[in-house]
Amino acid sequence: MRVLERGAVRDGGCCVMGGGGAIPRIVIAAPGSGAGKTTVACGLIGALRARGLRVQPFKVGPDYIDPSYHALASARPGRNLDAYFSEELIAPLFLHGSQGADVAVIEGVMGLFDGVSGAGELASTAHVAKLLRAPVILVVDAAKMARSVAAIVHGFLTFDPDVHVAGVVLNRAGSPHHEQILREAIAPLGVPVLGALHRDGRDPHPRARRARCAGADRLRSSRPRRDPRARRWRRRLARRCVEPSARE
Repeated sequence: MRVLERGAVRDGGCCVMGGGGAIPRIVIAAPGSGAGKTTVACGLIGALRARGLRVQPFKVGPDYIDPSYHALASARPGRNLDAYFSEELIAPLFLHGSQGADVAVIEGVMGLFDGVSGAGELASTAHVAKLLRAPVILVVDAAKMARSVAAIVHGFLTFDPDVHVAGVVLNRAGSPHHEQILREAIAPLGVPVLGALHRDGRDPHPRARRARCAGADRLRSSRPRRDPRARRWRRRLARRCVEPSARE
């Protein structure tokens, strides 16, 4: 199955379709904040744009800072999807915001299952993913673990059977050998590892961004680095997400 599904988004039993059919979509989620969701989301947006696709970015929740980075990467306005006030509006808002786009990339908030309380899924990334019937890429910060990464991934795969975790991206791998250990640990779970980012000591999104909306100076400093490794990784991730070879 393609990671970017072309099945219809449904709202109350009605298919929500774009002008050319259902809009391919993917949710970028993580076990928690700071795992690298924004880095992966912006990288994927840039890679898909490089393939000639018009990409519409979304952010789960009321965040106004991450959408400014999405706008920079996509050259389209970043939009929000917040199910707190009305889950019935999520699909219509998604359809409205995706007009003219070929694909949508939706960045989650906090951890995949983190909502407004510990007792339910309301306003969580998982909630929005289910409303849109969108597959999820799980970004895991693997900087200080080895085989334990499999326990984390297994938990997210099985916690809610209605959430489809279609792939994993490993962030902050220490070396090619470390990456191989992580891949070997996850392999028995049957979920593909779509890519890995290696630790390099640079923060692509300085923590100061949390204090204010990214201004022109911050946006300029955040432009994708001319790193051949980053370009190769973005191409691989985009290919695995949209081509038939990315099948389970």
